[in-house]
Amino acid sequence: MSRGTRLGTHDEILAAASRRFAVTGFKGTSLHDIATEVGCSKATLLYHFQTKEAILAELLAPAVAALDALDADLVGLDPAAAQRVAVDGFVALAVRFRREISVLRGDIPELLELPAFARIKELTDRLATAVAGPAGQPMARLAALMVLAGVPAICGEATDLPDDDLRGYLIEISHRTLRPDR
Repeated sequence: MSRGTRLGTHDEILAAASRRFAVTGFKGTSLHDIATEVGCSKATLLYHFQTKEAILAELLAPAVAALDALDADLVGLDPAAAQRVAVDGFVALAVRFRREISVLRGDIPELLELPAFARIKELTDRLATAVAGPAGQPMARLAALMVLAGVPAICGEATDLPDDDLRGYLIEISHRTLRPDR
């Protein structure tokens, strides 16, 4: 098998997995389903990816890298500044990766419990703390969780809005949710 064919099959597997995950969810998609859609054997698929989680990890790699970068941006900021940067950055990420979010929306809570995605859980836990802001009260934590759950849900549904408009609306709504006294 030539290197070009291997790379083509690799990319075809990723594209097919993304489509299958969108239709039947991560849990509802088998390696056999993906191989069948690509037109290759399960053995060929396993040559490229050892597990279904490995396929998903590669599909999510750009989003995880962006989340890592946002996490790094929060280091050393005072709580009020961290909240602003976290909200604005999270909304930007959710809009940028809204296709990926919409594909996995129903599976995200379970996926975060898998060992392969422990890093994402760790990052989102720190993000929730930053989004909660300086108040440190239960209501602030609940508002943060509402923003972190609501923004991705809206991104998956608001496909008719241009990215810039959606980003602006979501940032404003998120800040209102977190600071209702404004």
